[in-house]
Amino acid sequence: MRELFRQFRSFGGTVRLLMVQQFTINTAFYMLMPYLAIHLSGGLGMAAWAVGLVLGVRNFSQQGMFLIGGTLADRFGCKSVITAGCVLRTVGFGLLGFVDSLLALVLASALTGFAGALFNPAVRAYLAQEAGERRVEAFALFNVFYQVGMFVGPLTGLALIALNFRAVCAVAALLFLVLTLVQVKAMPGHGRPAVADEARQGVLADWRAVVSNRPFLLFSAAMIGSYVLSFQVYLALPLQAQRAAPGSGDAVTTALFAVSAGVAAAGQLRIIAWARARWSASRSVVYGLALMGGAFAPLLVTGAPPRGEGLLIRAAALAPLFLAAALLALGTALVYPFEMDTVVTLSGGRLVATHYGLYNTISGVGITVGNLATGAVWDASLEQPRLPWLLLSVVGVVCAGAIAGLTHTGRLRPLRTGRAGEPVRAAR
Repeated sequence: MRELFRQFRSFGGTVRLLMVQQFTINTAFYMLMPYLAIHLSGGLGMAAWAVGLVLGVRNFSQQGMFLIGGTLADRFGCKSVITAGCVLRTVGFGLLGFVDSLLALVLASALTGFAGALFNPAVRAYLAQEAGERRVEAFALFNVFYQVGMFVGPLTGLALIALNFRAVCAVAALLFLVLTLVQVKAMPGHGRPAVADEARQGVLADWRAVVSNRPFLLFSAAMIGSYVLSFQVYLALPLQAQRAAPGSGDAVTTALFAVSAGVAAAGQLRIIAWARARWSASRSVVYGLALMGGAFAPLLVTGAPPRGEGLLIRAAALAPLFLAAALLALGTALVYPFEMDTVVTLSGGRLVATHYGLYNTISGVGITVGNLATGAVWDASLEQPRLPWLLLSVVGVVCAGAIAGLTHTGRLRPLRTGRAGEPVRAAR
């Protein structure tokens, strides 16, 4: 913990503020969203299709709009876009707790999602810009704040929902209101990538430049599986918790989040320092992806959890699950900082937020498809309990192999920009 604070203090005020801001964003988001479906169906008595519509609109308005958010950040500055996102989420979260008509809830959900599409790429681009040559270290520390916020949020929401869902929404909205004021008062009034105005073209030209960046697109496609794997802490691992500990699945799932957050908080900086001393960025990503795939090996080996009530039987059923969560968190901690740095490198320092926006959209689509596939395999795995873990392990191996192959063949060489800002393949 002392090293964490020392590293935190070593960065400038803007970087520190962005990290604390991300912790607050995740705390507010995760204190509300896990309980929204329960509120809609139980508290408001909405039909399942209506609940799905509200949740689906939020997901689409975020995942489908990341490119828009990144483009706006590149054109109007990261600070302005982050502030706008905080304002929208303040309004959206406030509405979710105090409206009950389907139309108003859909609107609130859309505002909440689009807010994430605004500040997600902008925060990362701003952090990369302010950290400079220390991008990898900055993203490593950023991931600590990100993961801890994801853990603190549901616990805070669980305490507040004992009052009512409106209390949860009010506190979440208040946190975003505070963030808005902090943005206006304390965040420096820049955060706009250094692109000459005379070289700036239209939005479509910017998008064409990003889409024509083949190394970036190849990297984005190869990394899709990493997001599918990391998301299993919300899908496959909780399902396994229900299977391994009937009646105690929620408590086990909370403990899994604690393990993930604990690994990030305690090990992230050491992992990155150790990796940087030994490996290149691409090799670190390859090894991290392999570790993420290997995280499911304990569950693959053990298969169906043993049944029974004894302490030893319970331990035997849960030990592989917690080991898998810890290994998955370790792999993610190794991959994430180098991954974020690679996006900046492949962008050539131009339209960084737009690159992050498209990257997030691609990974979001991958998560959706991956979740559908994982759910379908899970439903079919009652007689073959090892099947989901085998397929997830294969995904990790394939992703690691893809990044290794792209690096070995030179297909991940960054583009440099020409006089008019057009991308040009860097020389060998």
